[in-house]
Amino acid sequence: MKIGIQTWGSNGDIRPLLALADGLQKAGHQVTLVVSSIDNQSYQAICEQMHIGYRQVPEHIDFDMEGFAERSFRMNPLQWLRALLDEAFFPTEALIYQAAEALVAENDCVIGHHFLYPLKLAALLQHKPFYSVTFCHAAIPNPALPPFSFPDLGKRLNPLSWKLLDAIFNWILKQPLTRLWREAGLTPPANMLSELLTSQELNLVAVDPVFCRGSEYWSAFHQSCGFLNLTEDTRRWQWPESLLAFLEAGPAPVYMTFGSVQQAVAEWSMDLFLQAAEKSACRAIVQTSSAHYPEGSQQGDVYFIGKHPHQPVFARCAAVVHHGGAGTTHAATRAGCPSVVVPFMDEQLFWARQLQSLGAAGKPLPAKSVTVEALARTIGNILSAPCYREQAQRIGAQMQAHDGVARAIALLTEKFECQPAASTGAAASSLRV
Repeated sequence: MKIGIQTWGSNGDIRPLLALADGLQKAGHQVTLVVSSIDNQSYQAICEQMHIGYRQVPEHIDFDMEGFAERSFRMNPLQWLRALLDEAFFPTEALIYQAAEALVAENDCVIGHHFLYPLKLAALLQHKPFYSVTFCHAAIPNPALPPFSFPDLGKRLNPLSWKLLDAIFNWILKQPLTRLWREAGLTPPANMLSELLTSQELNLVAVDPVFCRGSEYWSAFHQSCGFLNLTEDTRRWQWPESLLAFLEAGPAPVYMTFGSVQQAVAEWSMDLFLQAAEKSACRAIVQTSSAHYPEGSQQGDVYFIGKHPHQPVFARCAAVVHHGGAGTTHAATRAGCPSVVVPFMDEQLFWARQLQSLGAAGKPLPAKSVTVEALARTIGNILSAPCYREQAQRIGAQMQAHDGVARAIALLTEKFECQPAASTGAAASSLRV
């Protein structure tokens, strides 16, 4: 089968779909991946290694991540999302939609990042199946749980909170998100959050089951497949000799990174990491974001590392300080490492609370108020209390038994087998998207 995949965002939005594309390609399908990278990273090389067709649309997105971080630091979640879309999505919406139309025309079905409503619309108009992938389950309506940051009113009243969240989301974003639908002469779905931004045929929730409390209450089209773990780059990665020497020279270090967010607060994050490492007297591996600390160099008990697959290095560390991105949260926990989370936005705070509730992290330290002293103190607490390490290792062992890519392919295959083939080889038009 010919399958098109489209994603948008930073590295954390792209790696999981690279993993899925790799799995589908190895399962015998022909896969094309279309990427819109807000930090302008290219994934051409790894796609060539995996024999996956690759397009980057547009080739460059004019988005000032550092300036955006400074302007949006204290916004509420919906203000932040609207600002991000205004600066990094809506200006390229037309190009993304054109790429979606071409991808749908060339393939039997398409799979998209949960925010790619242009792909959903293109699939609907061309009568092709559309499936979505969601990286965080915080926005999936669940009567057993309230929306994140809402009070828990119980199963009978929590649905009212979800309806309120839908109404708020519609108020802020319905006009811009439905522009393409109106231009196509179609009536858009009524609710943006719960209907427009996911497939109602199959929405793959790329979250490990250990985090999915209450998933039995989700609508049937939401299916937890587990973390989409990209292993191809890990197999090809070579350990730097200088890193191996550092690891062998002393006790397990604390790893420190803010992932793709770090580019926006490069110098501030490096200062925070280095001062916290010194104050907590721990050895550290710091993902460098500054020319003052070149990758592969060392300063006392701190080793500076560039881009690399996280999990093999995390497995050699005592703890991971991170921003609470879905990918880093899964990678650290899967490696059996406890976390110290410094969230920059509510979705990251959600993951921080998930780790805290599982006993794999302490209380989160929001970036807007974190201090060197608080970070150093929390690192010390995590390292001195064996319970965090033991719990992270127990959860990590459970996660390692789950194969998210295999489960995703199994769920997709069930859908593929139900698709009656048209004379052109395309899927039948009766399928809902």
